[in-house]
Amino acid sequence: MTKENIMAKTSFQGPVRSKNNYKLYSTTASTGVEHDRTISDPAMDARRFYLEEWFLQRPGLNANIDQVSTVEVQRALNRNWEALGTNVTTALVTFASTSAGILATTAGADQDQAIITPHLDTAATAWAGCLWGTENEVHWETSIQLPAIDNQNVWAGLKLTNVPELATDADQAYFQFLTDADNSGQAFTDFTKLHFVYSVNGTDYISQLPITVAADTVYHLKLEIDSDRKIAIFVNGIQYNVTSTSGSTGGTAVTTGTTKSAALTDDIDLIPYVGIEAGAAAAEAVNVHYVCCSRNVYE
Repeated sequence: MTKENIMAKTSFQGPVRSKNNYKLYSTTASTGVEHDRTISDPAMDARRFYLEEWFLQRPGLNANIDQVSTVEVQRALNRNWEALGTNVTTALVTFASTSAGILATTAGADQDQAIITPHLDTAATAWAGCLWGTENEVHWETSIQLPAIDNQNVWAGLKLTNVPELATDADQAYFQFLTDADNSGQAFTDFTKLHFVYSVNGTDYISQLPITVAADTVYHLKLEIDSDRKIAIFVNGIQYNVTSTSGSTGGTAVTTGTTKSAALTDDIDLIPYVGIEAGAAAAEAVNVHYVCCSRNVYE
């Protein structure tokens, strides 16, 4: 009997107990590779605090969210998440017509941006009011999809600012895909690949994942920070090694595995971001299906 069938079609009476929670797995028939399909924690841990954003309303510009509630635009917008970035407007964040979630589109000029982040006004939402600190064992995840591979810079993860360039934030942890170095200045060795980037007090680490990014493909991105402030990363339910070798601006090639990052700087509060920047004078878009975060209820 295969391990997939050990518990299949088994009935239980009374509660089912597990010391380390539950996971939903699927197996690719052609390769036998197992994928963790779990979103957040299926059995929520009483020791952790959870937030999930499924985009039941569209994020909009801060100015539109803050309009009085008698304004039609304001009533339709998401109260917890906002849109920002160069030349983005509320109208450029729409519900996706062919998939779940929202579609954030740049305005059409070179270096235009469309960034989705929690509503950053003071005390506006728990997404920003509850701090996602490196000491809090934060788990972050999202699901994204690119309608096209053109000339773009896409980033998703935890940062200090909304700027996609690696050099801006001294501490950060995020996934990045960019098609060239023209606007970003980041000279990745292979611009077809997905990368994972993190920084520790100004020292940068770049992992080049063996994943060629394709259009109309769903990427479930996840990072987990443990009690030692080390990061584990997952893409579509598969764990990948994280480099602890700094100084390679082109990226260090990694494979599947369980090696975690170097320890992050202690007590740094990061902000969830998903963004896209155009690398030429053409509109670029990213489909964001959801964003989930959790942390320990107390440091």
